Amino acid sequence: MNKQAESLRHTKYIVTEGPIGVGKTSLTSLIAEELGARLILERAEDNPFLADFYRDPARYRFQTQMFFLLSRFSQQQELAQPDLFTRITMSDYLFDKDRIFAYLNLDENELTLYEQFYRILEPKIMRPDLVIFLQADTDTLLKRIKMRARPFEKELNYEYIAAVNEAYNQFFFRYADTPLLVINTSDIDFVHRREDLDDLLKQILDMKQGTQYYVPVSGKK
Repeated sequence: MNKQAESLRHTKYIVTEGPIGVGKTSLTSLIAEELGARLILERAEDNPFLADFYRDPARYRFQTQMFFLLSRFSQQQELAQPDLFTRITMSDYLFDKDRIFAYLNLDENELTLYEQFYRILEPKIMRPDLVIFLQADTDTLLKRIKMRARPFEKELNYEYIAAVNEAYNQFFFRYADTPLLVINTSDIDFVHRREDLDDLLKQILDMKQGTQYYVPVSGKK
């Protein structure tokens, strides 16, 4: 375990969250590499209904959501493996995100059935020690989505991304389950600017209880 990871010896499970296109996977992978952490990444492209959902939401929303719920639950069971107790684990999604999308996409009858499954599965999920919430304005999200050019995301439009963005902001405005670090990423480049990444790692190492808002290194000068 490196010195940074040793400083986080009481923090075993860190989650990065945020709306589509905000850069969760890139940042999670970078932090995991720096900390020598085990990495668990969501595999959205494995959902066989996702491309159809973006094309025809009303027809495919329930199948898409239920596949995500069950696959996310299955993947989260990896956290019960013994390795969790010897290494930090980094993940690019919070299990609660499934519910954010369910309430955004499903109708009342579908939600009733969804909630029955969710209430059975959610208590079995391990809570993280720290959540990092990444924010960006909707224009920035759309720009990043277009740049990564994933085929199944080509049908995404401004209105849907804006709705997802607002749903995330509302969820984390009330979030108090774990320590929370909020980062507006619109003008930060953790991938290409090493000083941004180093400064964020320092903030993570200094995290205490409650909610903190990250001030980028450029704003501290």
